[in-house]
Amino acid sequence: MSGRSVLLVLGVLVLQTAFVLSCVGAFRDPVPHRIALAVTDPTTRIADDTFYQLALLPGEPVDPVRVADEATALDRIHSREVDGALVLSRSGTADLLLVAGGAGPLLAKELATHVIAAEGHQGRTVRVRDVVPVAPGDKRLLSSFSLVVGWCAGGVLCALVQAYGAGRRRPAGLRASAAMGVLLMYSVLAGLLGVLVARTLLDAVPGNLWALWALGSLLVLTVGALTLALYELAGALGIGLALLLVVVLGGPSAGGVYPTELLPAFWRTMGPFLPPGAGLDAVDSIAYFRGAGAGGPWWTLVAWAGGGAAVVLLGGVVATRSRPPAARTKRRP
Repeated sequence: MSGRSVLLVLGVLVLQTAFVLSCVGAFRDPVPHRIALAVTDPTTRIADDTFYQLALLPGEPVDPVRVADEATALDRIHSREVDGALVLSRSGTADLLLVAGGAGPLLAKELATHVIAAEGHQGRTVRVRDVVPVAPGDKRLLSSFSLVVGWCAGGVLCALVQAYGAGRRRPAGLRASAAMGVLLMYSVLAGLLGVLVARTLLDAVPGNLWALWALGSLLVLTVGALTLALYELAGALGIGLALLLVVVLGGPSAGGVYPTELLPAFWRTMGPFLPPGAGLDAVDSIAYFRGAGAGGPWWTLVAWAGGGAAVVLLGGVVATRSRPPAARTKRRP
């Protein structure tokens, strides 16, 4: 076994161990952190007491904000500004909690648990109503998460084929342009096929077909361009870095198993800025909120894709210009 092979095997072992560490660290102790909750404000002492009771819960599991009425609260939920709303009764002790299962069933459950407990201390009861239920085939949003994982895997694999295919070690010059062209075509097809399987064939992920197709294509292109760029910069080590960002860190922090608000600070902070987290957030927005809140994730993916493509193409130009003149002209008749 050559020294290079030993180093590659050791690198795989490091990535595997890091993946186990990342997954276990992210999922071993889910604790809610500042779940955005609208509280209707009928300007009563009960409203003030409830608001401060929620705001002062140990560990800050809930982040309450005041809104005028139930209609405003519903609008905030559907625009993804809050994850739920507590509608206080003006006459009586029975209140209404509006939750959005489409933002995460576990998130809705945690929110209901803390609100019911806080209300119970004041002798009040809470009725829970899900105003954005998940699709029957997307329990706990695992189908959406699986779709995003599939798109990310496709982007990495397509980039690996371009990087190592046909005996080439690195794309250079026209090969860099060709690699990006193949990746672009693959992304369009992969985005479409993913939507057709998850949305049309299995009826698991709802939402506008065209928007999901565009998002899936962008996500595949993003991950593929990122992988090619890191390979251009660091060779085999760059592939490891791509897997670190997309799989080891990006997978657990995406919010698939647990919503982002339930993850520890390290994963909760980085998740929205990595391709899997941005992709899943955008899928959920399209599937359950008519695209509300998808702008940030879209721009995150565009930034990664644009940066990756620029590195690959610029690296190709530099490689072409740095070759000796004889190497550039020897194939001319």
